Amino acid sequence: MTFEKKILCIGAGYVGGPTMVMIASKCPDCRVTVVDINPERIAAWNSADLPIYEPGLEELVRQTRGRNLFFSTDIEGGIRENDIIFVSVNTPTKTFGLGAGMAADLQYWEKTARQILEYSESSKIVIEKSTLPVRTALAMERILNCRENGISFDVLSNPEFLAEGSAVRDLEQPDRVLIGSRETPGGQKARQQLVDIYARWVSRERIITSNIWSSELSKLVSNAFLAQRISSINTISALCEKTEADISEVSLAVGMDSRVGPKFLNASIGFGGSCFRKDILNLVYLCRNYGLDTVADYWESVVKINDYQQERFIRNILGAMFNTLAGKKICLWGFAFKANTGDTRESPAIFIARRLLEEQAEIVVSDPKALKNARLDLAGVPGKISYVEDPVRAAEGCHAIAVLTEWDLYRHQDFRQIFAFMAKPAFIFDGRNILDHRRCFEIGFNVYPVGKPALVHF
Repeated sequence: MTFEKKILCIGAGYVGGPTMVMIASKCPDCRVTVVDINPERIAAWNSADLPIYEPGLEELVRQTRGRNLFFSTDIEGGIRENDIIFVSVNTPTKTFGLGAGMAADLQYWEKTARQILEYSESSKIVIEKSTLPVRTALAMERILNCRENGISFDVLSNPEFLAEGSAVRDLEQPDRVLIGSRETPGGQKARQQLVDIYARWVSRERIITSNIWSSELSKLVSNAFLAQRISSINTISALCEKTEADISEVSLAVGMDSRVGPKFLNASIGFGGSCFRKDILNLVYLCRNYGLDTVADYWESVVKINDYQQERFIRNILGAMFNTLAGKKICLWGFAFKANTGDTRESPAIFIARRLLEEQAEIVVSDPKALKNARLDLAGVPGKISYVEDPVRAAEGCHAIAVLTEWDLYRHQDFRQIFAFMAKPAFIFDGRNILDHRRCFEIGFNVYPVGKPALVHF
């Protein structure tokens, strides 16, 4: 079969994999290849057990894999054979040297840029899909265009705005697609090629074009604004608990203001995931680098409030359970950083589990999709840990349940049965405010929501 376009994505993770699956699904006349250095990840993409869980993803993979969607470890061949290359490699926070703990670690990104330069035998469009600091494209351009051999590279920025757990829906019906380029004839021509791909299924008014620096910065700012809303409402949840106000009622009243809106105003144990913390700290580092210390302090406070909220949750558990957790068994309902994903990166559950173990509690971890990752996250952590997928069995003999992920299945359990088989007094700490607190209290639980008065029997 002759394909109209040949597309490569370097990086088969949470962004690259689903994005390429959607492009292959919507553009059957395009050949889409996804490559990665991790052979186990590629083998999983080629199997019935995909390396990531997203509702609707498995069906799309079955429809396209082997037809116009391919997964491979041959990075060199992929670069040679394809005309459009998405770069979706990991850009974690640096753990060493200048900027450690804040700046983006760009070693994998630079290695990929040099591979593209080495193996390219024809001109390419190279698209930044990873979340990168503003002006990274300039470094990419300098690496790619350092040789005078007749081969040229146009660099575009096309940041992802996916929410894990709804990635397929977000790709199919995006709020917007953002494509940044140099404002040169070559840059604009390359940008139009990418616009034409997305326009196969996305309406033109939702495809935004900009200069490349605006595109790079927009991704960081979008995540920073969303995280800021979460931290803002969490600060008010602490005040509600002191004043007997109800955070749900406050959130409803505030969110009904059309200037504010209701999204990301649910009080909780805080945000997690691979993006929010990393991107905010990257933004903080950039601001400090440009001498904008007051701006940096403002955004850094968003992360500090998130850490505070998680520690506050632990202190509430400790205070409610008579200031000692030693020898007590606590069931964690949920370990993924949010529902409908198995991703545990930066999950609040990791911090909470570690803190409970420091208090010498025994923990039972339950999650429908994230137990494999939970085992990896807690490997080597001292203390007694068990893993039970079924939330009812996990709670047997426990002194308390801590709801850490908003999985819908937790709302619909037989709480009378659960209460009967727990140690007494039995506690529920609802870190996501998803349960029927009054009903649980009437069954016999002592219930501690976030940002609401506790319901206790003593």
